[in-house]
Formats: sequence, C-alpha cells, structure tokens
Amino acid sequence: MDSGSPNSGSSTSDSSSSGSSSSGSLSESPNSGSSSVEQEVRFRGSLGHELAGTLDLPTGSAVGFALFAHCFTCGKDLFAARRISAELAAHGIAVLRFDFTGLGESHGAFGHTDFSSNLDDLSLAAQWLEENHRAPSMIMGHSLGGAAVLASAPHLPSVSAVVTIGAPAGPNHVRHLFSDQVSDIERAGSAQVSIGGRPFSISRDFLADLEANHEALDRGELRADQALLILHSPTDEIVGFDQAEEIYRRADHPKSLMAIDGANHLMTSHKDAVFVAETVAHWAERYVT
Repeated sequence: MDSGSPNSGSSTSDSSSSGSSSSGSLSESPNSGSSSVEQEVRFRGSLGHELAGTLDLPTGSAVGFALFAHCFTCGKDLFAARRISAELAAHGIAVLRFDFTGLGESHGAFGHTDFSSNLDDLSLAAQWLEENHRAPSMIMGHSLGGAAVLASAPHLPSVSAVVTIGAPAGPNHVRHLFSDQVSDIERAGSAQVSIGGRPFSISRDFLADLEANHEALDRGELRADQALLILHSPTDEIVGFDQAEEIYRRADHPKSLMAIDGANHLMTSHKDAVFVAETVAHWAERYVT
C-alpha cells in the first residue's frame, strides 16, 4: 500500500531497557520554529521487542495527546508523519508516533508481524501514553495505518477523535502490492516481495490475518462518541478515492470527508503535508481535551 520509506524493513536486536521508558532526549521539531520539541521514547511492543517512538510535545502545557500510525512498511520519520505531528504540537496537541515492530528503529522481524500485531502495538502505545502522560484523545493513521486506527479506536475508551489519511476501507487492500506473488505465498507458506524497492517477507499467516481483520472491520464501527475525519486525494495512485467514500459511507455522524486535491499517496509535497497538518490541527480543537 505504501512505498518510498527510507526505513529498514527488519531489525533483529533487542536492548535490555524496560517495557515502558523514555530516553528524555529533547530536540526542536522540524519546520515548527520553537513551538514544539521532540522526545525520544521506547516501550515494549506486542511481540516483546523494544519499539522506538518520538513524542512531539508543545513547548507549553499539552491540551491533549494523540497517536499516529504510519503507513505499511513506512515509519515514524516519514515527512508527512513528522510535519503533521509537529503542527499538532504547535497547536498544543502532543503526538506519539512510533515504528511498528520490525520497521525503522524498532526491534523485531517484520516477517513475524501482521495486522493484528500492529493493532496490539497501537494499544501498547496508548497504554504508554496513559502511564507516562495522559491517555490519547485522538488517534490518526496514514494508509494502512488508517485502517489500523479504524480497527483500534472503538477499543480505546479515551479516544474521541479519529483521523484517516489516504486510508483503505480495510486491510486486505494491501494485497495488491504483491498480488502477482500471492499464489507463491499460499503455496510455499511465505515469499520475499519487493515493496518500494525493498525486500519484505510475507507469510501465508499474514494474508490470513489480513482477511480476518478485513471482515471484522467491515462489520465494525466507531463508537457514537467518536468523530471521524477522512482526508484523501482524488488522485491517490496507491489507494483509490473510492476507499475514502466507503469509509465515509460506513461511518455514522459526526464524520467529515475532505479531498486533498493533487496530493500523492505519501504526501511528499511540503504544501500538501502542511495543508493536511493544519486541517487536522484545527479540526481536532473541537474534540481533543
């Protein structure tokens, strides 16, 4: 579903740090002047490995906290994720973005993960926020990360606002990235596929998990107290705009669908990323406390 991320597809070593920790290292967020800072954090993921995160904090008191789920095989440091998080922090909303197990700076092997483990990683990230700061009131996701937040949000009592950016209506959509190798995966049990020019191991169990979660998400719905903002480009070359329309159709109000005209899937244009960031920031002021 996504490509172009500079992050590594697999990391295998683990450190001995505790399951809920923060490095305490602070640095100024990019493109945000002095209105936000970044703090490196570490916590245990669903498979027991250490996950790497960045907490974008406002320089003053935070009015609320949010979680950001990155796109498939991407990472927390993708430009759009960093820009949106920094902009929200500048508006007083602290954001935790992290690398899912086996990606970026997080430990573990991508080949041992699936969509369900991503959902569990999100739950543990929310738990880390609650234990160390405040439970998240907003959760947002880019591409497959958007499908993940739609699946996770109903189970996070503190979340009142949900945002998807270029998201599919269900996780099974990701199969199109390696559709020509699905039969090989099914027959052999696993296969190496190329996504964004990088090799990843995809297993038969991974495909089965996508299918099971796709069916569950198709039946599921957000809670009545959760607002939904859907952001999607009509010219998205990876996830068609019909996916955004399907998400909107299934959801109850309050819900909003905004077309980000001319943007590509990864929001690589500075102008598009800034527009999305500012839109989310202003919309969130109504719901995030």
